[in-house]
Amino acid sequence: MYHYDPATALEELTDDALLPHPVHVRDMIVRSRLSPDQALELNRKFQDYLHTFGEAQAAVKPILEALAQVARKHAAN
Repeated sequence: MYHYDPATALEELTDDALLPHPVHVRDMIVRSRLSPDQALELNRKFQDYLHTFGEAQAAVKPILEALAQVARKHAAN
């Protein structure tokens, strides 16, 4: 489980193309011992990740909704 292990999260991202949930990434940042400059830089990158993650969720939602409708139609027949 990658929730609090950056190395495992990176491995899963490489192997399965799984994106860690932003809450878990934030927790990884908070739990690490970063200098103020490192923390600021990672926080800036995290904000970009958070925005992109939200866009990806918005993009996939209508696709999943359409697929769910098709699955319900097939289940009803």
